[in-house]
Amino acid sequence: MNPAVLRQARAPLAAFALGAAAVAGFAPINLALLPVLCAAGLLRLWQAEAAPRRAAALGFAFGLGLFLTGVSWVYISLHDYGDMPAALAAIATLLFCAFLALYPALVGYVQARLAGPVALRQLLLVPALWTLTEWLRGWIFTGFPWLTLGYSQTDTPLRGYAPLAGVFALSWLVWLCAALLLALLRPSRRGAAAAALALILGLGYGLDRIEWTRPQGTPISVSLLQGNIAQDLKWDAGRFASTVQLYQRMIERSAARLTILPETAIPRFLDLLDPALVPALAASARRHGGDLIVGVPLRDGPGRYYNSAISLGSSPMQRYDKVHLVPFGEFIPPGFGWVLSILKIPLADFSRGSTAQAPLALAGQQIAVDICYEDAFGEEIIRALPQATLLVNVSNVAWFGDSLAPHQHLQISQLRALETGRAMLRATNTGMTAIIDHHGRVSAVLPAFTQGALTGSAQGRSGATPYVRWGNAPLLALALSACGVYALRYRKSAAHT
Repeated sequence: MNPAVLRQARAPLAAFALGAAAVAGFAPINLALLPVLCAAGLLRLWQAEAAPRRAAALGFAFGLGLFLTGVSWVYISLHDYGDMPAALAAIATLLFCAFLALYPALVGYVQARLAGPVALRQLLLVPALWTLTEWLRGWIFTGFPWLTLGYSQTDTPLRGYAPLAGVFALSWLVWLCAALLLALLRPSRRGAAAAALALILGLGYGLDRIEWTRPQGTPISVSLLQGNIAQDLKWDAGRFASTVQLYQRMIERSAARLTILPETAIPRFLDLLDPALVPALAASARRHGGDLIVGVPLRDGPGRYYNSAISLGSSPMQRYDKVHLVPFGEFIPPGFGWVLSILKIPLADFSRGSTAQAPLALAGQQIAVDICYEDAFGEEIIRALPQATLLVNVSNVAWFGDSLAPHQHLQISQLRALETGRAMLRATNTGMTAIIDHHGRVSAVLPAFTQGALTGSAQGRSGATPYVRWGNAPLLALALSACGVYALRYRKSAAHT
């Protein structure tokens, strides 16, 4: 290869490697310092590149490494379970990851375009820009906030900031700490940078010891059922009877006050079930004074069906209909009906549930249910708060096989518990079924791809963290203000040159 070309490719390749390495900071590897170091590496690359287009290319390379390494499990759902041809699934996955990489590219372009003092860019502009683009990634085209950098800090002192301002605040702090690490390399700034790092980590450690919420009622016994039904068998009509019998046996063995089944645990419309089944399940729960939450599809009429969870047992029957649907997996965007001829996904056009659904009153608690990746959207979870005293997630991530996805999803649920000061109960089909306390710590978890019931207790909580009260708005306002202040300062300095 031409040496000049090799020199030009060296920085993008380094940026790609940094993005790929950052994935090890997330679950299940959890090397939480690594994303900070990788962010510092990208800052250093940006520092050496003044041209906005080249800086954008470095940001794109970092993002491509991050997402190809961290979310390429999308290929499994498209090819292995959606029956998309391998080549087409690979291209679709690459394009998807390339689209996600445009957000880091935008950060690179803007920070280079505004130029200005390097230290101020690294300490003020880049953290604010990254926070804004991560938020946009969680909103545009219904959003995909996976691998938000803040999730990597679930078990570090930075976690203490989550109840204040949510996961995006942790992302901001990752970049701020990265900039301060670079400042440590400069003798004239070493003392101030070390003091700032100590202050950020020390304050986070102190915040993590605050009890933002208080106990509500007495702890309740819970049983979370993991049926471990393979995705390629789940919707097989010939397997339906054995699936129902499996869950019936598991329900009958449960003596918990609250028993939870996964998303679409009963893979058939409720109105098509044997009329004796629902009363039998409810009677099993009532025998020990308990309640069930069961994932099952519902329909209200032609063309209107929902990915839902219903309650059965001692309390009156209630339901929750999923609100935030997965594009192409649960609904087909207008103009993309032809996708159904390529993908073979059952029930691929659900209707959205109402955003005003009340928590389910079960087992003496107010329970906010969310389905599958809905818990990746923090501001949507807090709609049910502070009324809700417990969080419940029912999921089926069998779509992604034995990949990073189930571990990453568990980590996302930990942040929701931490942000809200509420325990999170996760019942999944194949993993990771878990009990998470109100501090975001995993109290118990079932091994993935095993069949079983996770039993334990959960304490309801009342009250509201600052994040529950205000959501992302204060942090977004701060990020916009930081960008505005920087841009104003840059324009002033440019006017005097």
